[in-house]
Amino acid sequence: MRSIASRMSVMSGEGALAVFARAREMEKEGRSIIHLELGEPDFHPGASVVESAARALSDGKDRYCGVAGVPALREELAAYLHRTRNIEVSPANIVMAPGCKAALFFAMMALLEPGDEVLFPEPGFPGYPSITLGLGAVPVPFELSPENHFQPDLREIERKITRRTRMLITNSPGNPTGTVYTDAVQKALAELAVRHDLWVLSDEIYARINYGGDFISMLRYPGMKERTLIIDGFSKSFAMTGWRLGYTVAPPEVVPALAMLAINSYTCVAEFTQYAAIDALRDKEGNTPRMVAEFARRREQFVNDLNRVPGFHCEPPQGAFYAWVDIRGTGSSAEEVCRVLLDDAGVAAIPGVAFGPSGKHFVRFSFASSVANLREAANRILKASTAGQGSLAEK
Repeated sequence: MRSIASRMSVMSGEGALAVFARAREMEKEGRSIIHLELGEPDFHPGASVVESAARALSDGKDRYCGVAGVPALREELAAYLHRTRNIEVSPANIVMAPGCKAALFFAMMALLEPGDEVLFPEPGFPGYPSITLGLGAVPVPFELSPENHFQPDLREIERKITRRTRMLITNSPGNPTGTVYTDAVQKALAELAVRHDLWVLSDEIYARINYGGDFISMLRYPGMKERTLIIDGFSKSFAMTGWRLGYTVAPPEVVPALAMLAINSYTCVAEFTQYAAIDALRDKEGNTPRMVAEFARRREQFVNDLNRVPGFHCEPPQGAFYAWVDIRGTGSSAEEVCRVLLDDAGVAAIPGVAFGPSGKHFVRFSFASSVANLREAANRILKASTAGQGSLAEK
């Protein structure tokens, strides 16, 4: 009898998309829903970016193009990374992909063998363990605990390194906690990687959305250039989620493998979007700084409002645009809290277990929504917390 490949049984979906689907069904039934489940900025690319895409299309830039990407974009990305992260990257070491997930998937496919162990942050992006399992490798989580301010515990990571450990994944600023790894932590992680000869996959998709100072890339540390792959893209920092444009910065010997995977899958990234991305990187209108400043204002307001809800506790995130709320004070499970919020308050949020078992006492809210929506959401949540039968508190 025909069957689905066994790898599909070990891979998992995303809690955010599942909650989003349920929330959309409720909207079709006439319910008012405030969407705080998806990590999607409510901004759009600047007018010049849209105009660049339209101009590229009218100029006939809708053909097959170079597998690794348009040379002009790769050169612009190298300049951008030097300007914003103070790292030296050759355009030849950049490979474009149709979104960061594809970049992440193919980077892991290029480097992992079945049985290899992958250290990854947990709670964290659910794709890390899912892709690892799908490739026949072994995901090994290291906990980001509130007691350690959601910083990686270096002693735990070192204890978990074995002769089969092949890769260390870092994510700073991180999803869902909003943590920015300290310089000391990142330096120690780099030293561990060098000592144990590990590949490092540095997920830097939120690098520009940082509220606490300059961002330091993992590529900045000694010994990292030859072992680090940066995963980044245009969805978060440039509000280009639907454009599906990501990239990998890789050591020279990895680039041909990424190109081979591209040839055997997506062939190339849409040409006209790449020309528009050049304009986004130059950002002559200052769209990204303006967006980040607005996120900072929303962060302050929304975190303060959430901390008024009985049983909620939220530390201000240092980066990204997520509020990671400890709900233990409600006496209810995160799943029950999210159910009440959606069914009774019309607010869509994600139970923290969607990001790993250690997130079971947390709920993630995205504050990449308007000030008006966030205020209304906070009012609805506060009302639900004192509504008796529909209360967030354990019944």
